[in-house]
Amino acid sequence: MTGREKGIVRHLGEDDLDRLLTQTDDEKVSKRLTFIKRLYKGATLELEDAADDVGMSQSTGSLWAKRWNEGGLGKLTPNFGDGRPPKLGEDERERLLDLLEDGEPWKKQEIQHLLNEEFDIEFHPNYLPRLLDDLGLSYAIPRTERPDRPENADKILDDDERVSDAFAEDETDEPHNNQPADDGDEEWTVDDDIRTDGGTTIGFFDVSHPQPWDNSQRLYTVSEPTITRPLVKIDTPAAGFSALNGNGESVLQFPPNQEKERICACFEEIREQNPLARILLVLDNFSSHICAHTRKRAHELGVELIFLPVGSPHLNPIEPVWKSLKWESSPLIVEGADEYRTLLDRTFTKLTDRLSFAGSWIENHLSKFIKKLR
Repeated sequence: MTGREKGIVRHLGEDDLDRLLTQTDDEKVSKRLTFIKRLYKGATLELEDAADDVGMSQSTGSLWAKRWNEGGLGKLTPNFGDGRPPKLGEDERERLLDLLEDGEPWKKQEIQHLLNEEFDIEFHPNYLPRLLDDLGLSYAIPRTERPDRPENADKILDDDERVSDAFAEDETDEPHNNQPADDGDEEWTVDDDIRTDGGTTIGFFDVSHPQPWDNSQRLYTVSEPTITRPLVKIDTPAAGFSALNGNGESVLQFPPNQEKERICACFEEIREQNPLARILLVLDNFSSHICAHTRKRAHELGVELIFLPVGSPHLNPIEPVWKSLKWESSPLIVEGADEYRTLLDRTFTKLTDRLSFAGSWIENHLSKFIKKLR
């Protein structure tokens, strides 16, 4: 799918919406009610389509849906009652929202400057956050993005048929992990003791460096917000395999480094914990992941590798698992590295049981292959 989606609260029935539409002669109200009616047609209809149908932008549609969900008709429709008029009218708010979306992210001072330049108004610093919250803006640390990430990474993943090729039944003797540049002198064969007749398990592989002194949580304090804990440092990375479907077993390992031999050892442990299924493994383009040595060993283990587009870690659902793992483990005090690894393993197992981390990946890239997974 393209565009953002929004679940809509059914404050009114469709008959009530139709009645209100026939009674109103206000074009603004009519547009908003028509927009909500379009969202009613599906539980998660795309906002972009619904907004486009009434001649509005996607960002305006997101604002309308947010207002409707929070307060129904009373919050969605414009208020023309008595009292001092707002500094920004409805049309100006919609234009502001479009400007903010085009130039995001913003600092509060930059938004204040934008308001001065474009609308010749100024809000009190204490009120500006309320306005931005009402507009539906998020206030968070922007996620870093690599400069080599392609703008259409999702489309590349689908158009290159990386997933469909991995799911395809073997019609030739050519291994999926093989590439044209590989030497053809040595035959790639699956190990004799490997079984891949137990269905298909798809999972996501990545390496991270969680530390017990990462302070990722906000904590309540009365005085100076400091925390003292033993100086424990983990020198080795954590390598995670997050299994997607029910017959897969997630695995967390702690290899001494990320050399190709260690990555292959991680694949061997993944295979040991998932002994019967064919494994489709989604991972990034780190050098030790894409080298011929690793790809050949993966083929021997019955593991099909699906490489993400370059610079696109956001397409790997294990990334939010790492984020949540660091967040949950950061406020806990541990006595040593072994205790911390045990804590990480327990937390990783709990987090990877949640299908929500990979929900959008399933919808965007696996919808055609659900039957094969089952």
